[in-house]
Amino acid sequence: MTSLGSGGSRVRPDGIDTSRPHPARMYDYFLGGKDNYEVDQAAAEKFITKAPEVREGVRANRDFLIRAVRHVVGECGIRQILDVGTGLPTEPNVHQVAHALAPETRVAYVDNDPIVSTHSMALLDGTDNTAVVLADLREPQELLAHPEVRRLIDFDRPVALLLVAVVHFLADSDDPDGILATLRDALPAGSCLVLSHATGDVHADGRADAAAVYNEATAPLTLRSHERIAQFFGDFTLVDPGLVRVTHWRPEEPPRDAPPIGIYGGVARKAG
Repeated sequence: MTSLGSGGSRVRPDGIDTSRPHPARMYDYFLGGKDNYEVDQAAAEKFITKAPEVREGVRANRDFLIRAVRHVVGECGIRQILDVGTGLPTEPNVHQVAHALAPETRVAYVDNDPIVSTHSMALLDGTDNTAVVLADLREPQELLAHPEVRRLIDFDRPVALLLVAVVHFLADSDDPDGILATLRDALPAGSCLVLSHATGDVHADGRADAAAVYNEATAPLTLRSHERIAQFFGDFTLVDPGLVRVTHWRPEEPPRDAPPIGIYGGVARKAG
């Protein structure tokens, strides 16, 4: 899960804001990690009281990510991955999953949080075909033009674009449709878009109170409907089973239906 920064008080690239909860650090806390601060822990615990399934949800989201990476590398034969909003490292990481199938796969991790960048670069020390890029999803043209992205990713060949648990940190005022269109348009035929997004569809209360916890964080959480999330795939073709709850996307064993996980996920491919 990424750091996008907030509209009015963006964190300086050389600084780490510990005055407010941060989505990437909260996500790390939900996963049982230690790369978080008291302010993140307090917000995460508040979120848990309003959405007690969140810990199981973030694990299910990670499992979806792993299965999706195996699909795009193993079944689609893609050898370039652009992971935007990578969040703090959590094993197995995307490059580890990809390299287990095809060691030549190139992976560019992108996040705009300095702490994510620092931790990730330490993890990747000495890995030539993998890099960490400090850039912002809200500025897709700059992200695509970043020298490290261009060094690793050849946009004349199929690319797997990962937007896993990050687009819900784009408010409607950020123009998520325009951002997604810019990224999709940069991908050649045969590329894949892997996307997961939080929703309130599966809970009677819509989880509005839980989402409101992020109003004090560096990025708000915008829950969206299945229909709305599906629009982010544009004219890409969803592979089976389509856009479904992450627990139901090609599970390795029958999914549990309780507690319901409010995250949709899907993989789509660009025709050509």
